[in-house]
Amino acid sequence: MKVALGADHRGFNAKSHIKAVLQELGMEVIDFGTDSTKPCDYPDPAQAAARAVQSKQCDVGVLFCGTGIGVCVTANKLHGIRAALCHDELTAEMSRRHNDANILCLPADLVGNALMRRIVEVWLKTTFEGGRHQTRVDKIGEIERSQCEKPGR
Repeated sequence: MKVALGADHRGFNAKSHIKAVLQELGMEVIDFGTDSTKPCDYPDPAQAAARAVQSKQCDVGVLFCGTGIGVCVTANKLHGIRAALCHDELTAEMSRRHNDANILCLPADLVGNALMRRIVEVWLKTTFEGGRHQTRVDKIGEIERSQCEKPGR
């Protein structure tokens, strides 16, 4: 599995930790930055990593910022991206099982390394259930397409 990573300065240390975890698990990682704790704008690495998932360059993505909210909002602006902000193993599992999330967003300031590792491991091993949940994901896709088709967009 190929994983896109992206973080702002507040998420840099968490991203570095999870990058090592993913490599330990045998995942191929493409790191879209940032590469330090020097202040930067979260939309830049979030968009770059999300575009890699959108284009199928990567299978999934993991994004980090202080709260996880900024990178999640950014990623969800891209067609076909279903980014989920997760703060425990249950939200990680359900985001994949019921929502077919393809990007995991993590709050670097709020979750420690041990829990973050467990969240990532659960998220990666959980598969989409389909069935009634596929119907719901399809409806989200219809909403997305209807917005893209509006004149002037």
